[in-house]
Amino acid sequence: MLMQEIREIARARGLKPGKKSKADLIHAIQEAEGNTPCFGTTTVLDCGQEGCLWREDCLAVQRKAQAA
Repeated sequence: MLMQEIREIARARGLKPGKKSKADLIHAIQEAEGNTPCFGTTTVLDCGQEGCLWREDCLAVQRKAQAA
């Protein structure tokens, strides 16, 4: 997901995106929604949240981390 889209989601939830990184902004959105701020953590490997808005990006972060 593009940063502009993430910023729009943040604003819609009453957050001020500022210059936060993608992960920090997604964590803030997750917390604002009452969810665990798990984006980019190893939780994606067994989270079971198939419908999560961030899942594809989260999996990509994990694939990149494993390749490094």
